[in-house]
Amino acid sequence: MSEPVVPSLQNEEAVTEQEEMVASPSLPVLTEEVAGELAIVNMDMAQLRRIFEAALLTTQEPLSPAELKRLSGVALETRQVEVLMQELGEKYTDSGIELTRVSSGWRFRARPEMQEFLDRLDPQKPPRYSRAVMETLAIIAYRQPVTRGDIEDIRGVAVSSQILKTLEGRSWIETIGTRDTPGKPALYATTQQLLDDLNLRTLSELPALEEMGSLIDQSGEAHD
Repeated sequence: MSEPVVPSLQNEEAVTEQEEMVASPSLPVLTEEVAGELAIVNMDMAQLRRIFEAALLTTQEPLSPAELKRLSGVALETRQVEVLMQELGEKYTDSGIELTRVSSGWRFRARPEMQEFLDRLDPQKPPRYSRAVMETLAIIAYRQPVTRGDIEDIRGVAVSSQILKTLEGRSWIETIGTRDTPGKPALYATTQQLLDDLNLRTLSELPALEEMGSLIDQSGEAHD
């Protein structure tokens, strides 16, 4: 007479463990990073691009990554903002305007080849900056930080206070401290505003010295 088959205790434990796993599946830990990713998935990417596009088209100043993140209302990473900006820029590939990255963020601008047509709305050409102003700006840009005495040594002539006031008035230069020498002369350097007006991201992108004047002309900024 055969003996009845009795399931082993090991098999019973395995079955019980499987049942518990089915009844109570393990859940991922909802960290801030995971929560942010879930929020981004739930947000329509096309809607995010529309939000960014509307903001950029209705503001005169560049929008930084931090400002664009704040607009989104979700935990975007900088790389995600950059991808969205790249996609938005591609939308305007064949347009008369373009999305550009400058020192303080992104902004729309008319393509340079459109400027001659836009000038027809205002045919009066503003006066150019004087040679003295341009030379002073170039010296500060390429030799910064410099003192007024440094500029005068390089130019070989005195630098009038009005030249420095003109550049400071445009927010193109600023005082960043003083040199530790007798008299504590002020040290001048260029600003982020200059890079934005020249459509540049960093000082390393500054053009050759002789090209700076034409680049400022192309920026469409008012001249003094």
